[in-house]
Amino acid sequence: MIVTLIVICEVGFWVLLAAGLATRYGLKMPRTGLALLLCEPLLEVVLLVVTAIDLKNGADPSWKHGLAALYIGYTVGHGHRTVKWLDGHAAHRLGGGPPPVKPPRYGTARARHEGRVWLGSLVGGAVATVLLLAAMAYVGGDGDTSSLKSWMYGAWRAVGIHGLIALSYTLWPKKEPAGEVPAAGKQASAVPARDPQHVPDLPVRRPGEDEEQV
Repeated sequence: MIVTLIVICEVGFWVLLAAGLATRYGLKMPRTGLALLLCEPLLEVVLLVVTAIDLKNGADPSWKHGLAALYIGYTVGHGHRTVKWLDGHAAHRLGGGPPPVKPPRYGTARARHEGRVWLGSLVGGAVATVLLLAAMAYVGGDGDTSSLKSWMYGAWRAVGIHGLIALSYTLWPKKEPAGEVPAAGKQASAVPARDPQHVPDLPVRRPGEDEEQV
């Protein structure tokens, strides 16, 4: 039941996201679209409540409960960034807005970006850990909580690996290719420069002269 509910929540996340963005920009109903987007956290609440009820009814803690905790943690850590990214693309393609700003690709700016993304994983791991610890405390010392502990360790292994990848962009920053023109330079080069040699000389009128000399 828990696994089925996780699948339903995942599908429901994308359905609500698509419906909210289409309503907000395609149908020009921003308030209704925002209301649909705000319904997404309810899916995680439902999953959390059902997981707690399942444990309360005597179900042994298993990988299903650990997976539910990790899913909720991931949604908390990265859900907002995912929605914001898709909202920017929908505003551009459906609402006529400017194209979304692409993440930086090189240097310190790329390292800062990767660090912010890793912070989302850190938040997700912390949320999953709190839920797993709460489940283990609820079960007590008599129950088998080894599966929940393994999920908790797995979550922090993933956070650690992601952190090492993000740190690599700081220790070994990716350099911009020498032949590549920066985005600002591309915009500037799109406007042709005026050659002063080809600008026609304009007549200079002196004070007291008529428009037409006889």
